Amino acid sequence: MKKDLGPMLALYPTPATVVGAESGGKVNWLLVAHVGIIGHDRIMVSLHKAHHTNQMIKDSGRLSVSMVSEAMLDKADYVGCVSGAKADKQDVFAHHTGQGGTPVIDESPLVMECEVVDNYETDTFDNFICRITHTIADEDVLNDKGKPDYNRLKPVLFEMPNYTYLRTSDEICKCTSPGKEYKAKL
Repeated sequence: MKKDLGPMLALYPTPATVVGAESGGKVNWLLVAHVGIIGHDRIMVSLHKAHHTNQMIKDSGRLSVSMVSEAMLDKADYVGCVSGAKADKQDVFAHHTGQGGTPVIDESPLVMECEVVDNYETDTFDNFICRITHTIADEDVLNDKGKPDYNRLKPVLFEMPNYTYLRTSDEICKCTSPGKEYKAKL
């Protein structure tokens, strides 16, 4: 038996990230789990219009997206609970300015620097369409081909229906393997 849950958003869990923005010489951080892939070189960062960070992103046209590790979860959660309009969050994370001109969190295992190319606005959200300009990763989270290994990276995941952080789990199998096995049975 299935139950109709109504128009509930149920595409969780998603990676917990910290978005960084700089405007007027000031850096701000915001915990964001509403990020999405819209192409191999584009992502979307969706922020409620009430956030202080939105105007900073609009002013600079740039932002960074940092993967959250368990080691930085306390700070990441804090920057999601406190508004940058009321608190100075600039020094919550040790950071530097990356090649793309965005604030890069030193302790994040993987950071994408992005240039905003569009903003798809809804009544309550700014949905920033971003081109990835640089991806910076700790060498110890890369596989032997120089690609991110998410079993090593272990990003924190967020699921909204219950407002819970989750750990990533074990690898199930390589992509296309189950389909090939299924096809062989036909």
